[in-house]
Amino acid sequence: MFRTDAAEPAAGSGAGGHAAAAGQEYGGGGGWKHYVGSRFAFEASGGTNAPAGDKSYITWGGQFTVGGGLNFSKYVGALIEYQFMDDKLPGALIAETGANGGHAHIWSLTIDPVIDLFPKSANDVYLTGGGGFYRKVTSFTDPEEAEYCTYYYCGTETENAVVGHFSSNQGGFNIGGGFQHRVGGMYGDGKTKLFVEARYVEVFSPASVSNPNGLGTTAVAADTKVIPISLGVRF
Repeated sequence: MFRTDAAEPAAGSGAGGHAAAAGQEYGGGGGWKHYVGSRFAFEASGGTNAPAGDKSYITWGGQFTVGGGLNFSKYVGALIEYQFMDDKLPGALIAETGANGGHAHIWSLTIDPVIDLFPKSANDVYLTGGGGFYRKVTSFTDPEEAEYCTYYYCGTETENAVVGHFSSNQGGFNIGGGFQHRVGGMYGDGKTKLFVEARYVEVFSPASVSNPNGLGTTAVAADTKVIPISLGVRF
């Protein structure tokens, strides 16, 4: 996953050699030796979302993800990830309510194992996926006048304000993979990796027929499906 491969200590039984080995080695056998700090992994990424299927009831949007976790071996690790997605709603869905605009916000907290296929290579491929808690809030907006003030004067401006919404809490899962490139280190063995990845996310949101805050009645089918595409860094 997200680690630096440390050099094997020199052969010999001297005190210096034993001290170096003790400072670098952790975990099981197999001759895998790392700095203790490389057991921990952190990531930050952002990108875009694509709707998956005609029944997703969202369109394109943006997202960001942050996470942290542990490497259990040179091939397997796990992250706890927080992700926030902001997607626009289809025009037909907005028109049913009589509003002028709308968006869906989805945030999640998931546990996601990561399988590293080529952990010793500078150019690497990995698989990931997991599941956890998802919250989805669907909001509808209308332009409204709002007052604002600067140091010199006050005035009014038009901004989109939420005039109706509905929400749900549920489980969900994600699965995907990506490509990552190791950067830094004197010999290309730095711990930092730049990555690009795509995942399929399915949120088990319930079907809803609602009249949000007095707007027109709208119907949304069960489940929300989206494909986040991300660029990020891991270390």
